[in-house]
Amino acid sequence: MDEFEFFLEKAWSDGLPVVTPTEARVARMLTSTTRDPDELIGNIPPMMEPATVRTVAIHALMAGCKPEYLPVVLGALKLMLRDEFNMNGVQGTMNGAAPLMIVSGPYAQKIGIHGGNGCFGPGFRANASIGRAIRLMMMNLGGGIAGVASATIFATPLRYTACIAENLERSPWESLSVSKGYAPTDNVITCAMVESPRQTFDDVSQEHESERLLTGIADSMCAMGSWNMHARSDMVVAMGPQHAAICAKAGMSRADVHAWLVQRAGRKVRDLKGGGNWRRERALAFPITVNPDDDDCFIPAIKDPADLQLIVAGGWGPCTAICHGWSGGSKAVHGTYDAPTEQS
Repeated sequence: MDEFEFFLEKAWSDGLPVVTPTEARVARMLTSTTRDPDELIGNIPPMMEPATVRTVAIHALMAGCKPEYLPVVLGALKLMLRDEFNMNGVQGTMNGAAPLMIVSGPYAQKIGIHGGNGCFGPGFRANASIGRAIRLMMMNLGGGIAGVASATIFATPLRYTACIAENLERSPWESLSVSKGYAPTDNVITCAMVESPRQTFDDVSQEHESERLLTGIADSMCAMGSWNMHARSDMVVAMGPQHAAICAKAGMSRADVHAWLVQRAGRKVRDLKGGGNWRRERALAFPITVNPDDDDCFIPAIKDPADLQLIVAGGWGPCTAICHGWSGGSKAVHGTYDAPTEQS
């Protein structure tokens, strides 16, 4: 039987061809880490099958990773298995959310994780294969297969792969990881459970109109049917470099833009009652004080400033991409990972 057809007929693939994991190829993949191949990274829910360094390497290989991508896959998986990230919940949800990786630091640049034009789309091997490796493990070791352990209604293209970097070359600000207290030389991954990006287009706002620009972005952040309006939930706002430049030229720092969106993105109770996922009992469970019986009460899309992951990514053009969060069951995680040095 043809090796590609063999895998495609099994439940071991995402529907696309995989690289056959021969012993020689797996051995080559493992050359990028000094960790013991039998070291346990964790058990992937809900099936709780073990992910060892070797099994991670096998899935990275199947996904099309180069050996030098393996440290990122290992680091991301360890983060995603933290209790607060709740991989178990998202594996079975009806929602289509997926774990998005934002990879920062010099190693991401070295191996070519892309944050410029088309970063959420096809054409970039590191982005595509690193994110795909995570998804294959969620399916094969965790059982997150649609109609089996997963009740997802539509899923999302992010469930094929979800891995990007920032466009630091065209960003007027520090990186996301630096904003969290890491050094620019640290290799850091931030993971958030989010839906596919929705693009906000604004080619009207000029350099002196940063608040006009942000008003439109804030409106896109608080869609009535999004979970951000009805629970504490993460969100990723990826400002295109052109939009970020408008804010920077108006004297706004990254922290200023972050605070502005946290304070202004939201809707009043009367608006939320008109449609979407509003329930009074949900509002009473918010981690902030609101009055669900006051029609003028303002409910922010971001219930805690830590839930907004603001980055600069994509190419030059009048767009910002907004990824709404999952149903409040997950909290974003971040941390450093072991990357090879020049000496190693």
